[in-house]
Amino acid sequence: MAEDFAALSVEDAVRASTSFDQLRAGDGALYWLETRPEAGGRGAVTRWRPGEGIRSISRERFDVTSSVHAYGGGTFAVVEDTLWCIGEAGLYRSRRSSDQLEPITQGRFGDLTVGDGELLAVRESEQGDEIVGVSLAGRTQVRALVASTSFLGAPRQGPGLLAWVAWSERDMPWDACEVWVAPYLPGGDIGSPRKVAGGSNESALEPRWGPDGALYFMSDRSGWWNLYRWNGDAIDAVGPIAGECAAEPWELGYVSYDFLADGRIAMVVQEGPRHRLVVVEPDGAVRPVNVPYTSIKPYLAAQGMTVSLIGSSPTAAPQVAVVHLADGHPRLEVVARSEHGELSAAQVSTPTELRIGVPGGREVVALVYPPTGSAADWCAPLIIRAHPGPTASCLLRLDWQAQFFTSRGFAVVDVDYLGSTGYGRSFRESLYGRWGLEDVDDCAAVANYLLGVGRAVPGQVFIRGASAGGYTALHAVSKDGPFAAATAVSAIVDPDRWAETVPRFQRAHATRLRGGAGRVRAATVRRPVLFIHGTADEVAVVEDVRELADELAALGVRHELLLLSEVGHYVATSSRAGAALEAELAHYRSVTAAAVVGSGDHKAASGSCSRT
Repeated sequence: MAEDFAALSVEDAVRASTSFDQLRAGDGALYWLETRPEAGGRGAVTRWRPGEGIRSISRERFDVTSSVHAYGGGTFAVVEDTLWCIGEAGLYRSRRSSDQLEPITQGRFGDLTVGDGELLAVRESEQGDEIVGVSLAGRTQVRALVASTSFLGAPRQGPGLLAWVAWSERDMPWDACEVWVAPYLPGGDIGSPRKVAGGSNESALEPRWGPDGALYFMSDRSGWWNLYRWNGDAIDAVGPIAGECAAEPWELGYVSYDFLADGRIAMVVQEGPRHRLVVVEPDGAVRPVNVPYTSIKPYLAAQGMTVSLIGSSPTAAPQVAVVHLADGHPRLEVVARSEHGELSAAQVSTPTELRIGVPGGREVVALVYPPTGSAADWCAPLIIRAHPGPTASCLLRLDWQAQFFTSRGFAVVDVDYLGSTGYGRSFRESLYGRWGLEDVDDCAAVANYLLGVGRAVPGQVFIRGASAGGYTALHAVSKDGPFAAATAVSAIVDPDRWAETVPRFQRAHATRLRGGAGRVRAATVRRPVLFIHGTADEVAVVEDVRELADELAALGVRHELLLLSEVGHYVATSSRAGAALEAELAHYRSVTAAAVVGSGDHKAASGSCSRT
């Protein structure tokens, strides 16, 4: 292995992982949720207004967070001088004129939005979901508007109407989701509802009322999530495109499109690992907007002739930026940057896109990060990363955890295996019943290709994954293949048991995925494993990992178990993210050192490659 090249410290890697989410606009200002690992992963609502700069408007040390549907979303809304926000105990209100944070009601809430004189929200219980209205003035009252034993989301007010989405407990919202509307009577009841779109083979998402009074929404009825318009009678496609114009809805409150003052619509499009910003003209023409970002979060916020976004690229950490679109020549105004801001390509490892053919006539797409500062013909120890989800994707953006390893002589490779998003509905569904098989084969195919072209050091190829990716990594070292060791973070171990213990939102996901490789069994694990798991993980319970680790110990299989006290499912944004990174690095180095000692090949200490 090469010597460290300007190695990124673990403290810098953690501090640089600041997250911006839930961007909103109103009253000439921008608001977003800012999460910093060094602050223990607490969420804070931040405001930017021209001439005033940036300031936090939520209470210090209060964590703005939501556990609705396990993954949260839509955790705040600003109404005049009042911040409404969600904390661990429920819904809160904070008036600018007061230092008090007033608790309103307990429960799991999300998707806060402003209705007609009241705050609209989704409230979840084990019995089902409700869309509720909370009075904005006077005595605070909470009333149920819509109730279901299944799932609800996206309450959006229109002209005397309310729109929302609904999906059953047998489905995930990216499998089958419906858009509904009903008369919205302030202070009274909701009228008779009517289904507009969606069904057993259609995912309809993100309803929003346009300035023309029509209801817009995303649907994958064409095989791609595209924008549609309902005028109360007919449904028409708006700017059809062979790309994903919506993100897989793990959280509530996504905004993948918004309306400009001149009748155009700003929209984010994902094509594989890349995002781009486009505008849809009134005649349906789709025109690209030149911005320096390859990754754009599903939180657009339009005001007048500007659209604000959260974007990043391989050399730019996440930024909040305003794109001015008034004169046909887009102008970018960056209003907030996360730690380290922009870097030159020489300071970081810039990924390249790799496409390789696999059996079945399809391609696997991967992003390859070479060791920082390496020559064009680099060869290095290799870390294959299976993204979580598995209904998710690798993204072309500045990834500080990748930089932590590339600055230490590793190459890092993110794989968009079968089932990833960004490639249409058919590709997304293809892993159902094949989990632990096709995803493992795709990761191994990428590793074997890089070994074959002399980019990877034989015997020093590792695989790591978090959550569902951890399940993929464990199965990858449970069969013959290129991997010398695995790191499994917040890993799922047994799909059948996971289907019983996972929060209700994801039970349908577990049911549809399972049926492939089955439970990870200690007797089949052939390579060293590092487990990293939070003791407070409610998505993938720690007991399954403890049990597998005990079974490996009884069989004498080399492994380590790092338990992170009071850490939940998201290790990378927790206060223990640094400890996890250091443990992973030590794991790879120890496996490499053991292999060198065992083989007696001292040349392997610095890596050796063979090209075929």
